[in-house]
Amino acid sequence: MSANSRQTYTVKQVANLSGVSVRTLRFYDEIGLLKPAFYEENGYRHYGKQELLCLQQILFYRELGFELAMIQKIIADPKFDKIAALRSHREFLASEVEKAQSLIGTIDKTLAHLEREIPMKDDEMYLGFDPKKQAEYEREATERWGEPARLHIEESKRRTKDWSKADFETVQKDYDAIHRAFAEAITQGLAADAVEVQKLVQRHYDVVNRFWTPRRQSYIGLGKSYCEHPDFRKLYDGYHPALAEYLFKAMQLFAERKLAD
Repeated sequence: MSANSRQTYTVKQVANLSGVSVRTLRFYDEIGLLKPAFYEENGYRHYGKQELLCLQQILFYRELGFELAMIQKIIADPKFDKIAALRSHREFLASEVEKAQSLIGTIDKTLAHLEREIPMKDDEMYLGFDPKKQAEYEREATERWGEPARLHIEESKRRTKDWSKADFETVQKDYDAIHRAFAEAITQGLAADAVEVQKLVQRHYDVVNRFWTPRRQSYIGLGKSYCEHPDFRKLYDGYHPALAEYLFKAMQLFAERKLAD
């Protein structure tokens, strides 16, 4: 059976099916993570069923926090078993569903308490949250950067202890706007030291400064963690595959020029 006699999809069609951007699919092709079934003479990409299944695996592993290099190593292994992988994904997601249901219950109780003044015990406000995960983040930061990191964590807790939900939502919206602007700068081909990009870094620094005040090395270290920590990578890859490294470089330039030791 020839390549053209089976059902295939263009890169735009795959993007519409999967929700993965055309830009990201092209990036996956460039790094060898997901190659099309074949290329037309004009260079247009075409994907078949196997490529769609491969993309599904990539997305599962991305949801689990794996870095692209590790995903590539896993799925390129001749011993890789799609069925075994799917069973493993299902087991993990089942545990996540249980956690999500617990969190939904906490939300419903809190809404009932706030909207209808139904009594709610203080400890019920935190059912379903994973204190181990938060402790893990703090431990990783402390192990990587030592006492300064611990002090920054304590500083952040002090500054935000009286924040309202609206305060946290404002920060989240500000971060999202900045990340989108950085992704657009990458698309436009702007260098990390461009004036426009450095203005974005200033905005980023100002938001971080609401939690704690970075100095030169701590701000550079923060940017480095964006590249190295799987949770950060997952976040930034959602905006643009090259955003983590781009942001780190821009932050490093900013810190070396404007921040004190």
